[in-house]
Amino acid sequence: MNNLKIFTNGIVKENPLLVLSIGLCSSLAVTTSVFNGLGMGVAMTFVLLMSEVIISLCRKIIPSAIRLPCFIIVIAAFTTIVQLVLAAFLPALSDSLGVFLPLIVVNCIIMGRVESFASKNSLGKVILDSFGMGIGYTWVLVAISIIRELLGAGSFFGIEIIPEAYRLSLFTSAPGGFIVFGLMIALTEGISGAVAKSKAKKVEPVKADEADTETTVETPKEAE
Repeated sequence: MNNLKIFTNGIVKENPLLVLSIGLCSSLAVTTSVFNGLGMGVAMTFVLLMSEVIISLCRKIIPSAIRLPCFIIVIAAFTTIVQLVLAAFLPALSDSLGVFLPLIVVNCIIMGRVESFASKNSLGKVILDSFGMGIGYTWVLVAISIIRELLGAGSFFGIEIIPEAYRLSLFTSAPGGFIVFGLMIALTEGISGAVAKSKAKKVEPVKADEADTETTVETPKEAE
């Protein structure tokens, strides 16, 4: 159950975008199309996974005084690998992501997980954590991209679905990204609040039953 919790935390409970609200710049900038959102999510997940794995394996030999420079070097190495691979095999995606691809190096999500988790935990837990965080980041990017591309460009993966007359160009601009992202956060908070209230209601009857039991036991004692 502990391993399952580590994996699912990043997907829902500690989602880096909807809950922790970190790494927002790239997520809002590249989500004008599903292709871009999915590509950024996969690239980010790869860098996160490999960086966490290497740092977890070397955590006992990295001096604490220079740990941050070491972390940045490892992250930068895998970010460079992603840049070169995309430039060679998916140049259109590389050009579309632009400056936000090399900026993965300083993304708060990767640096935060490397510092707080990978440098303190074993390889197995680190792999689960990186996949959970990566999936959590990617599904939010794809969800935002679907809404923005569909409403703003009238297409899905470049395939035209909505006629130009019915498109809302606002959603292809920066304000449109903020609107979609804000609505998703509001929906997440609403669902979390409803779940919390539901759990609270289930706990209250149990406490009431326990109180009734205690009263029933104490009554004969008082009579004596």
